[in-house]
Amino acid sequence: MKKRIIYLLFITVTFSYGQELNLPVFTQYLADNEFVISPAYAGIGDNLKIRANGLTQWVGIKGAPDNQSIYGDFRIADRSGIGISLYNDRNGNTIQTGAKFSFAHHLVLDYYSKQYLSFGISYNLNNFRIDINNFNTGYENPVIDPFVTDDRRTSNHNFDVSALYRYKGFFLSFNANNVLDKDFDSSIRNLEPNLLLNYQVYSGFTFRGPKKSGLEYEPSIFYQMFSSDKRSATDLNFKFRKYNKNDDYYWAGISYRFLNDQFFKPLNIGPMAGFKKSQWYFGYAYQVTINDLARFNSGTHVITIGIDFLQGISNCPCTQSAVRKSLSYD
Repeated sequence: MKKRIIYLLFITVTFSYGQELNLPVFTQYLADNEFVISPAYAGIGDNLKIRANGLTQWVGIKGAPDNQSIYGDFRIADRSGIGISLYNDRNGNTIQTGAKFSFAHHLVLDYYSKQYLSFGISYNLNNFRIDINNFNTGYENPVIDPFVTDDRRTSNHNFDVSALYRYKGFFLSFNANNVLDKDFDSSIRNLEPNLLLNYQVYSGFTFRGPKKSGLEYEPSIFYQMFSSDKRSATDLNFKFRKYNKNDDYYWAGISYRFLNDQFFKPLNIGPMAGFKKSQWYFGYAYQVTINDLARFNSGTHVITIGIDFLQGISNCPCTQSAVRKSLSYD
């Protein structure tokens, strides 16, 4: 039994090398923070919006992935916005830290039908290293890999580009992430792909419930595909919001993630919930692991806290908040 656990963890840690500059996306974007996955969302809204995420994957397994991140974006003009994200990610003995600096510009395609088109770009800085201080011999690791002679510290620079189309309650975003090849010495790290390009598509529709109910429903889908080996996965999501007359709300939903050649064998599935009160935001998501690791962990937990402040209504509808402003609860 212990050997199986060691084997599964070995696969996990090994896979992390291939994920350099490709941090996994969980359900953080569903915590009313689409800027997590697309720089084209920067500046959409009436506030400076800050969201902090804490993610612990596969609780109960030693050395499982752990991630902390913070996102902030705000409008700098009626039609433009900027954003920044910072992250710290640990997967076994591999550590990544980095930042993304984003800019977005928003256009009105048709004022009366509420059609908007946005473009975004991000500059990415990623630092990668191996924590060799944890390399101690023992029962589980009797031999240290002689190939690893230092911490392999590297820094990489890259770019993301994106586009976002909105039509009333419908939204569709497309991202091309890490458009440049990774810069590293292939004679030393020949097991890692230098092609980090991956594509992401996020789409859904937000529609209102019965009149005066204060309800809003949002089915959505998130798709990601890696160019290096054509791996792809999909999230199927559904959430609803319940507003009061002050535009405070609570929400709940569920997400179903699977590899695209294994629809009936989900990677994970789980509920999520949260609320927004005045300028404060809180969200929680739980994912049950549906694979061989399920017997050795209690799932993945994601907590999001946030604050919206410095309110300023835009003169352009293309950057106004998506939260509805004209509801009647009489």
